[in-house]
Amino acid sequence: MFPGPEILSVSEVTRQIKDCLEGNFPAVAVRGEISGCSFAGSGHVYLTLKDDDAQLRGVIWRSRASRLKFDLHDGLEVVALGGIDVYPARGSYQLVIEEVIPHGVGPLELAFRQLHDRLAAEGLFAAERKRALPRFPRRIALVTSPQSAAVRDMVQVITRRWPGANLVIVPVPVQGDGAAERIAAGIGLLGEIPDVDVAIVGRGGGSLEDLWSFNEEVVARAIVASSVPIISAVGHEIDVTIADLVADRRALTPSEAGEIVVLDHRELLDGLDHLRRRLVVLLRERAAAARSRLDSLSTRRVFARPVERIHQLGERLDDVESRLQTAIRRRCESSRARWETLSTALDALSPLNVLRRGYSLTTRSDTGEIVREAGDVEAGETVITRVSRGRFTSRVASTEEET
Repeated sequence: MFPGPEILSVSEVTRQIKDCLEGNFPAVAVRGEISGCSFAGSGHVYLTLKDDDAQLRGVIWRSRASRLKFDLHDGLEVVALGGIDVYPARGSYQLVIEEVIPHGVGPLELAFRQLHDRLAAEGLFAAERKRALPRFPRRIALVTSPQSAAVRDMVQVITRRWPGANLVIVPVPVQGDGAAERIAAGIGLLGEIPDVDVAIVGRGGGSLEDLWSFNEEVVARAIVASSVPIISAVGHEIDVTIADLVADRRALTPSEAGEIVVLDHRELLDGLDHLRRRLVVLLRERAAAARSRLDSLSTRRVFARPVERIHQLGERLDDVESRLQTAIRRRCESSRARWETLSTALDALSPLNVLRRGYSLTTRSDTGEIVREAGDVEAGETVITRVSRGRFTSRVASTEEET
């Protein structure tokens, strides 16, 4: 054996490297671009941070990954904070990431942008999806913290504008861990509360972190799925949350939400009074127009001398009756004259007139045929002879034809 360094096992070398790396890099901040990002079924996230010249493997354990506000993806440049860890079984090292900060933009801002783009692509911000608010709501639900100044402002504004308003408060925390899930659950309860047909969801002002519960996807989905229209009233005028964008109506403040959800009863009464006065004016105008028309009609001759028209019609009826009787009489006379003419002509043609002049008509007794010539009968045959007055029967003694 030649003199040299101490011979160590692989495990011993790895242990010394592990002690060295972990001891010298307990906490580092590394900037790089995410590559090869994968999400294990266990909830852990595995990724690689790289720049132009090198790369470093990293892991985010499930407990930390579940707290991320934004989505990790390849190509995203971040600053990762954590410590170096050596994995002896593979002889490799990695960065155990405790916190991830997007480079150049805050994590909450990035999370907002990512959720905004995803929901916008689904059409959840589209105006045509939004529902109209009821003009006269039966019951209004306030999904907010019952101890907040915002709920006091909303109740005060609503009851001042509409004293008979029926309000129900659905108590939820509006910030902190688990607040988003509680808000979503409160929105989901609206369909189970009798007569609720509109709701206000919101809170007063605060920092971006204070308002963050209203930027969570679970709240946005609950608003979209709500059985009643939702007014979002989160923070102040300059604050815009995801809840504002998916709600059926956005109010700049909780107080404005109270003004939106109900009419001002004084304005309504003023409007009704204006309509009443306008109706009175219109009715008076209609009555005056009707009276003027009636006066105009009353001066017409038909109304001033109504019997005159009856007399005129009576005279016309008498004239028509006279002309009709004259026409009937003339028609009867004409028909009678024609009947007499036809009767005379018919009488002239009657065979009875011939008989009256001394002629007779003889027929065979068996057949009734007229005897025109002597040859039409035979000796011994019976014939009937018709004269002017009556007839007689005779038997033919003999016949003689003349040429």
